[in-house]
Amino acid sequence: MTTTTAEGLWARCYHPAPHHRRQLVCFPHAGGSASFFFPVSAQLSPVAEVLSVQYPGRQDRRTETSPSDITGMADQVYAALRDRLRSRPTAFFGHSMGAMVAFEVARRLEADGGELTHLFASGRRAPSRYRTESVHRRDDDGIVAELKLLSGTDAALLGDEELLRMILPAIRSDYTAVETYRCDPGAAIKAPITALTGDNDPKTTLEEAADWRAHTTGAFDLQVYPGGHFFLGSQAPAVLALLRERLTAAEEPAP
Repeated sequence: MTTTTAEGLWARCYHPAPHHRRQLVCFPHAGGSASFFFPVSAQLSPVAEVLSVQYPGRQDRRTETSPSDITGMADQVYAALRDRLRSRPTAFFGHSMGAMVAFEVARRLEADGGELTHLFASGRRAPSRYRTESVHRRDDDGIVAELKLLSGTDAALLGDEELLRMILPAIRSDYTAVETYRCDPGAAIKAPITALTGDNDPKTTLEEAADWRAHTTGAFDLQVYPGGHFFLGSQAPAVLALLRERLTAAEEPAP
């Protein structure tokens, strides 16, 4: 498969496996980058080709301006990856902000006549559940305090003043996007949804995670793990086992 310029800009494939009939596209959290999913790609490469979305404003795209709204981000992701997403059976995995972006990209894919096999929405309350939040309006120290609270940013990075100042604009844009996002009333996709959440996540209650049920006309299930907002770290084996099982179950027999 030929990689287009837009596709290469917006996505990273760390373990190419074009022979697989299925693919998993991963969407990072606020402040996150494509490399967050490198271990997922490595572990799942025997069963699926994993593509990780790279948002503007970080790593090799650090000189670009990060979009400050979820719908705009989803528009750009879908425009860049449209052909890739329609090329073979595709599932999405999004964590935190990434769950919102994945949901909106899924809506665009289905509206365009494409099909998603599964949406894994991790660490985020349902699109219809809102809270009044204003982290994006804090000063730099306030945003850093939030990152430390959620334990989603490498401790070494938080201690590197120069590097941290480089990525703070992108993090602020991400927080602006997720905190101002409002879902269209009744928005739902056809693809089944699995919501994953930590049982001690300050950003998502079990009830808020369960409300993802209203956003699919297909099957729904809720998976609860020990841990906080970034339960993915300590619960990686269990989450990867779930993804492996669901991805292989979704594949149709080859003709």
